[in-house]
Amino acid sequence: MSRRINARYIYTLEAEEPILNGFVEFEEDGTVLRTGVCEDGEVVEDVAVVPGFVNAHCHLELSHLHGKFRKGTGMAGFIDQINALRDWAGADVKARLTQEWMDKMWKDGVSAMSDISNDDSSFKVKSSHKLYTRTFLEVFGSEPEMCEGVMADVTALKAAADAEGIDAAPTPHSCYTMSPQLLSASSAAGLESGYLSYHSQESQEEEDLLISGSGAMYENRKRSGMSTPPVTGESSLKYFIDRLAAAKPAPYDEHILLVHNVCLKQDDIDAAKKVMNNVYWAICPLSNIFIHNALPPVPLMRRNGLAITVGTDSLSSNDDLDMVNELVCIRQNFSEIPMNEILVWACLNGARFLSKEKALGSLTPGKTPGIVFVSNVDENGSFTSESKSERVI
Repeated sequence: MSRRINARYIYTLEAEEPILNGFVEFEEDGTVLRTGVCEDGEVVEDVAVVPGFVNAHCHLELSHLHGKFRKGTGMAGFIDQINALRDWAGADVKARLTQEWMDKMWKDGVSAMSDISNDDSSFKVKSSHKLYTRTFLEVFGSEPEMCEGVMADVTALKAAADAEGIDAAPTPHSCYTMSPQLLSASSAAGLESGYLSYHSQESQEEEDLLISGSGAMYENRKRSGMSTPPVTGESSLKYFIDRLAAAKPAPYDEHILLVHNVCLKQDDIDAAKKVMNNVYWAICPLSNIFIHNALPPVPLMRRNGLAITVGTDSLSSNDDLDMVNELVCIRQNFSEIPMNEILVWACLNGARFLSKEKALGSLTPGKTPGIVFVSNVDENGSFTSESKSERVI
């Protein structure tokens, strides 16, 4: 038996505007049957209806760090806090919190997620959860001699993920936590899987490290007795592209997710587009504000027609894993961007990165994207600071 709901705004994401005073009809299993405009006199609920969200970047296993970090420390200070606090909880606590926060995200309307893991504490929960996850097994190691051992460890971690039946593969973390050798080796493993996630240009400290061998992150690494990446005089993204070339010749047809992009510039965009045929650009605005009170250059990204996606990052650098809060932040800081476009980033583009666009991302007949109410929207259908999301199916 089919069901139907009426709403003031139906964001199908098939068009550039929502349907006003519309409906969505769907099967009991959530398969969308059709959408359209309500007849005169039909009761219409004063909410927006959207497809399920895709959280394009999360670190779910860091949920035990919720509320424990100081804000505004910059990246070097944030790393110090991670190193001091990340291991306070055992696997049982981390698994319990993974379950709680995945359940909350599902209830809030997240249908799929691109998640980072450094251990196996989230695997069993992910394997049985309705929320689809592709897991990126992130590696670290600043010393060249660590490369072989780190890659052996992540290969074993992938075997554990495979045993649980979840989609997972190795991926590099960032330029500043990895030797050149490990960055290329882990990139090669990620490219082999068809998917790669990479923390890119998250802070000016990262750029200073590569461009001039200076700044807070450089000093932090040196004080800790850690090797630093070579000073190239170029951005960290261009350095990553060079390390990709050492792993596999360009061009790259694999799906590559560049995460954060706070210091992105035009020549970086040009360099990435020259070699990456399926590059996606994740923004995590509330995390960027939390750590260093900065935001990515969204107008520049839009002018270049980039495939933007939206993530929450982790509860070490965010107060919640609420996608609506991220979209409200984008809307408040870039009010010229239509709500419909922001929702394409948060739903359809994320689904495309995960190659799940045939099922997820839009209210298209035949898809099962999840159907979500968003309350307290304004008179134009845009989300507000009072907006809340709730899954219908």
